Amino acid sequence: MTADLAPRALSGRSARVVGRFGASRPGRATWVLLWAAALAAEFGALVPVLFGDGTVEAIDVVFRTIGGSFAVCGLIAWHRRPDNRSGQLMTATGFAFFVSPLVSQLDSAPATTIGLWLPDLWMVFFVPLLLSYLSGGRLRTVLDRVLVGVVAFEVFVLAPLWLAFYPAEGNLLLVVADPGLAHAVESAQLATLLAGAVGTAAVIAARWRAATPPRRRAMLPSAAGAVCLLLLAALLAVDLVAERSPVLVWIGICSIAAVPIAFLAGLLRSALARGGLIELFSGLRTARPAELRAALAKALGDPALLIAYPQPDGRSYSDTDGRAVVLSEPGGERSVTRVVRDGQPIAVLVYDRSLDDDPELVEAVGAAATIALENSHLQAQTEAQLAALAAARERIITAGDAERRRIERNLHDGAQQRLVTLALQLSLIQRRIRTDPDDAEQLVTEAGDELARSLAELRELARGIHPAALDHGLDVALEALAMRAAVPTTVTVEPGPRLGEPVALAAYFVVSEALANTAKYAGASAAQVRVTRREGQAIVEITDDGVGGADPGRGSGLRGLADRVESLGGSFEVGGGPTGGTVVRAHLPIEV
Repeated sequence: MTADLAPRALSGRSARVVGRFGASRPGRATWVLLWAAALAAEFGALVPVLFGDGTVEAIDVVFRTIGGSFAVCGLIAWHRRPDNRSGQLMTATGFAFFVSPLVSQLDSAPATTIGLWLPDLWMVFFVPLLLSYLSGGRLRTVLDRVLVGVVAFEVFVLAPLWLAFYPAEGNLLLVVADPGLAHAVESAQLATLLAGAVGTAAVIAARWRAATPPRRRAMLPSAAGAVCLLLLAALLAVDLVAERSPVLVWIGICSIAAVPIAFLAGLLRSALARGGLIELFSGLRTARPAELRAALAKALGDPALLIAYPQPDGRSYSDTDGRAVVLSEPGGERSVTRVVRDGQPIAVLVYDRSLDDDPELVEAVGAAATIALENSHLQAQTEAQLAALAAARERIITAGDAERRRIERNLHDGAQQRLVTLALQLSLIQRRIRTDPDDAEQLVTEAGDELARSLAELRELARGIHPAALDHGLDVALEALAMRAAVPTTVTVEPGPRLGEPVALAAYFVVSEALANTAKYAGASAAQVRVTRREGQAIVEITDDGVGGADPGRGSGLRGLADRVESLGGSFEVGGGPTGGTVVRAHLPIEV
């Protein structure tokens, strides 16, 4: 095979060689060495152009810069995406391009042998770069490995075999000088490279045809490389039957030079997509589920992106419109990322698998989805709390109005009427105290009784507004309630610090209303009141042995108690006892 610098084909590297590249990012010293090596190699390749006698052809100059393009773009990609081996493969392709330009300047037998042997070394890295670009630099199928193996066979088996028969000065691998055999092996080399190039281009074309629009956008660098392969395949086909065409050589060289630009564009595509995250995050504050799906689809460049939400059964999913969503199986064309809050999945993102090539972008979009869904959840919670607060305020206002009307009615029908009667009796007493002392004495007795009843009604009314017994402690107030209850009631108050006035007042009214309901509706023979303290809460529990069935949703009494308790940050519940009856329980914070 001739020792010219023009490439004969594009090839790849075996899976074993690809596996030598790690996914970790090198340290700073390693980066400095890599960049220095790339710059030094490019400078060395251009020495004949910069300091030569001007006989270097223009096409050779272009070829000598391709290695630098691949090396620079590869190092940038490697640094930006250490998780993706494509950067390492690009870098290796670039350095492999430098081999022939550098060793051709050395006047020694080893250099001559290497120059004859490895002009196609760059192909060993380039084909796997094209085939594995969307899979993070890893070959996916057996056919990929076969294609890489075909080109590796040409470089590491057929090329040395050709040198074994090729008579050239300085050829250290020469065994028997036989130009005929050398030409036959060279033809086999060209045919092998042609098969590898066409096969690789065909695989990429098939994947392009089956790809979704987002995946095709991601495949653009590989597609550009496939076009380059087809051009070079045409060059190889010509080499098999005739002299190499300068036009085809120019086309082949220039197509290779364009490939690093295509890969760099692919890298920038990811950077631009991440730039769109700024707009995405800025709109999260007001995003609703339907708007969120459109925003995430735009950020990922996948119009078919879906947000699926788990159903109560924990196994099925549906979209924002309630339609069932079937998650893709592993290895399918769609990938799935779960959005988790507090260890529980709250949604899944279903997107094109090609986006897995940029896990940082997917992770950022997933974080955005988490924030948006959390924000939506908090908004829903806030709206529900505001609605509950508005309803509670309305109930409190209604209950306050009703309580004022009750007090007015009780005063009018009770104490006020008695006081009017008392005033009339005093007037009669005044008129008869001299003329009929006995009748006046009887009126005085009746007036005293009426005054006592009025005072009792006023005390009862005052207790309903603010029980004076609370001034002596909740236990004393509850004992007073139990003594007046229509149902025999026992009271147990666990010793502890005195409760604040709002908490004690709420506890008192919970017990008062519960005992009143027990007397009216429960048909109970006994009731128990118990107040305990646990973990910063006062727990007030009233139980009876009645018929049960109390419902805080019916009637204003229990609902008003719930509002009073919840306004202090507590909780209120009504239910049945283990053996029947009713249990009313309020959890109140000790400190308010």
